[in-house]
Amino acid sequence: MKTTIYLIRHGLTAANKDDVFAGRTQEPLHPEGVTQLVEVGERLVGRGISRIFCGPLARTRQSAGIVGELLAVPVAAEEALTEISIPHWDGLTKAAIRSRFGLEYPTWLADPAGFRVPGCETIAEVQNRVVSCLETIVSGYPGQNLLVVSHLIVVRTLLLHYLGRSIADFRAIKVGNAQVVILVRDDYGGTTVEF
Repeated sequence: MKTTIYLIRHGLTAANKDDVFAGRTQEPLHPEGVTQLVEVGERLVGRGISRIFCGPLARTRQSAGIVGELLAVPVAAEEALTEISIPHWDGLTKAAIRSRFGLEYPTWLADPAGFRVPGCETIAEVQNRVVSCLETIVSGYPGQNLLVVSHLIVVRTLLLHYLGRSIADFRAIKVGNAQVVILVRDDYGGTTVEF
């Protein structure tokens, strides 16, 4: 009795276009992002998706809502699926982060596993909360087809976990806006990843 999770990164935002770290800001989708999610929803019609789960921020709720409306299935926001917490970066361009906060951004890029800043989440902490959340979802809806909408960092950490790869490989996982990745849980508890 396999369980299938359609895992989606939210649609395009202005921050994505302008190289801004949106973080936990309540930024909505860019109009192009809305179009992306309509296209995704249309592709997922007929896949038997019974429920949608998303992070609580505007861009993930809006993305999930568009697909939920097209599929006529309920959407539930889960706090654990939210973006990483690096509050002093929120809403800043990446150039501004580099100029204001010294080595933080270069470390974030070069050594994601070693990125540690007081008062902020590490990537490992994000991974722990999101894997726990996804496992709870899977165990609560066995044998169903489900959809989860979240953020790039969240999706990357989930994929690293289910691919059995280390956080050092964080940058090697490429996931575009509105890209769909499929996780399939088999009868024996194994999970396969389909890009």
